[in-house]
Amino acid sequence: MTAGTQQPPGRPRPPAADEAERTTVVTIALMWEAKAADGLGEELLRWARERRLTPEPARRETFAAPGGRVLVITWWEGADDLDAELPELPSPDSALIARPVHRWRFRQV
Repeated sequence: MTAGTQQPPGRPRPPAADEAERTTVVTIALMWEAKAADGLGEELLRWARERRLTPEPARRETFAAPGGRVLVITWWEGADDLDAELPELPSPDSALIARPVHRWRFRQV
């Protein structure tokens, strides 16, 4: 297209040269969720907060919900694959949890 003409409707605009050359930083989010054994919600929360990951993630947040559930989400920048080797929280001692830990991985889109 020449300068001053408009893109036909319904057709995507091609990226500008500088847009095409930019490198996108991909982020992978890891979600770890556990349900505490009866009466051990606070202990499970404390356990999750005390676990350190090496290296540290770009971001980490911890959540608690009724029923002794604990959720930890970590964000890892630069990982380009859901199967990337990333540090994850381990499973706590089986006496501390009511069921196996659930884990999910998400790729930023």
